[in-house]
Amino acid sequence: MLEKRQNKSSMSFRVKTRSLLSIIIILICASSFSQVSSTIDTTQIRIGEEIIYTIQVEADTTDLVMFPEGQTFSPLEVIESYKIDTTRLQDKIQLIKKYGLTQFDSGSYTIPTQRIVINNNPFNTDSLKIEVANVVVDTLQQKMYHIKPAFDIADPLFNFKNLLFTLLGLLVLLGIVLYFYFRRKKKRKEAEQILPPYEEALEALKELDSSHFLKNDNSKKYYSALTEIIKRYLHREVDDSALESTSNELIERLILHRNAGNFEFDADTINKLESIFKRADLIKFAKMKEQEGQAKVDRSVVEEIINETKEIIPEPTEEELLKNEAYLEEMAKLNKRKKIKKTISIAFTVALVTISTNIALQGWDKVRDGVFGNDMKDLVEGRWYKSEYGIPAVIIETPKILVRKDIPIPEEQKDIVMSFESFEYGSFSDAFYITVNTSVFNPEIMEDQDLDLEISLEGGLKGIENSGAINLVVKKEEFSTEKGIKGLKAHGDFDMKLPNGVISDVKIAYEILLFKQNKGLQIVSIIYKKEDDYAIKIKERVIKSIELEVTEQKKKDGQ
Repeated sequence: MLEKRQNKSSMSFRVKTRSLLSIIIILICASSFSQVSSTIDTTQIRIGEEIIYTIQVEADTTDLVMFPEGQTFSPLEVIESYKIDTTRLQDKIQLIKKYGLTQFDSGSYTIPTQRIVINNNPFNTDSLKIEVANVVVDTLQQKMYHIKPAFDIADPLFNFKNLLFTLLGLLVLLGIVLYFYFRRKKKRKEAEQILPPYEEALEALKELDSSHFLKNDNSKKYYSALTEIIKRYLHREVDDSALESTSNELIERLILHRNAGNFEFDADTINKLESIFKRADLIKFAKMKEQEGQAKVDRSVVEEIINETKEIIPEPTEEELLKNEAYLEEMAKLNKRKKIKKTISIAFTVALVTISTNIALQGWDKVRDGVFGNDMKDLVEGRWYKSEYGIPAVIIETPKILVRKDIPIPEEQKDIVMSFESFEYGSFSDAFYITVNTSVFNPEIMEDQDLDLEISLEGGLKGIENSGAINLVVKKEEFSTEKGIKGLKAHGDFDMKLPNGVISDVKIAYEILLFKQNKGLQIVSIIYKKEDDYAIKIKERVIKSIELEVTEQKKKDGQ
């Protein structure tokens, strides 16, 4: 009869425990974020080190929020009060206020409750315990040595090779910059100096007058420049093939223009020009010496021909002017489009080569994460925090401080569960979720009962299924910490059913570690995307960092 009663009591306890754990997991996934919360980045420091104390408030945009000011953290000292960080969350705002705290004496301290006032309504944070330790100096294991005398340090040898390569690199870079600068300046100057044909010819004659060709007895260069001036003028105003024509060809074309009635060239003007061309050809190619003063006479004749030609050139009609203006505008647009296309093409080619090289060397995933960013990558490479959570404590290292969740114990379980604490980071719906749960059961009720980790695991898996997991694959194995605390490890994967009923194509993995000490239960759960390499690295580092507070009963059993 007594054995039946014990079996019945054991069965009742198992049912209650399973029900409690299912309710706890569901509450963890469904509970909402509290309005005011506080966290610290570490619970253990050395003398003088800084603790970052963070207060997070979620409020309406119209709410008036007042944070603590002054030395309200005594016995700790405030060494810096950071600016408030504000983030908009749809119709609400999230305010994050950080304080830098420290203590210069070793010992155990409690950060007192801080009061935050929202619209004249006070909200209090939890008090937090920290340990301030001395810097340990082990004089038994570490040998002590006498102070070494001062000595001179030899000057480092001058590295001429490194200096040479540095200077060469700088010179090459400077040369490239100067080349493009002067090239652009020259083009701009040339564009600004484009004058009308008549003004251009007169300016060219003035420059020829200031030259020293005749003084240096260089008639060849003088006549080359002179014939170039008149040919260029005729090229721009009369015949667009004048520059490419020989002297005889140009004279023949001018006669044809006169006979066709295009230009009213005087026969005497054409004869003067022909004489100058012949004399120039003899001087340039036959090395003939010009008579004294002939060059200046020919220069005056060229100016007269330019003036006479300007007078006989008909004025362009309004229609021609409009066509010319429209043509120039269209050409300017076309050149601009060509430059833009060329620039885009060069930029695209450089970007393509750079990206292709990086993909070949680093792989597509790293290049994508480097360009577009990756939150999980930032967590892996950012600062990590080692803290204690719950009673009995779970010591764990995470990329972010876990946030306490206030989950009330159901009335029907209060006679069994003495305390329950839950801490989390992330959310189940984001497919990256870390939770730490600790429970202490009533030793009087469980006097002859031992915690069954299998039953506890069933409750945890049931909670995952209630959050939308389907096709759950479960693998189990024994697990023990370095201090010999045995536990149960469960891992596997599942498909996620979204709120709209659609099954996500992203496979989700999980890992659950359960430990029991005396009448206490400790659970660490991690849920993450199975194919995410960064999530896998986070999971492995978190699991590797797990340490457990050993209860007094466990210590006695070990003795």
